[in-house]
Amino acid sequence: MTNSLDSYLILSALLFCIGTFGFLARRNAISMLMSIELMLNAVNLSIVAFGAFNPALRPQASVIALIVMAVAAGEATVGLAIVIAIFRNRRTPLVDEYDAMRQ
Repeated sequence: MTNSLDSYLILSALLFCIGTFGFLARRNAISMLMSIELMLNAVNLSIVAFGAFNPALRPQASVIALIVMAVAAGEATVGLAIVIAIFRNRRTPLVDEYDAMRQ
């Protein structure tokens, strides 16, 4: 089987679609954060694939992939801290219950 850019992009699109579905279908905040991480990993896969198949983009692709990983780590840290703080007050991980905090 030959490696082609199309196969990597199809896999990346499939992962992104799974992450989007998980984000839209789930009401659990931790599952939503995991779905966002899956979408960011799909973007990272496509960036690295473009860098691997286009030699002119190779240095920029690896720098962008590292930046995306740093943003994903920061998002996971801050998001999980917010979810834990809300869980301590509300005793529920469901996002639908978070809008009641305004009252």
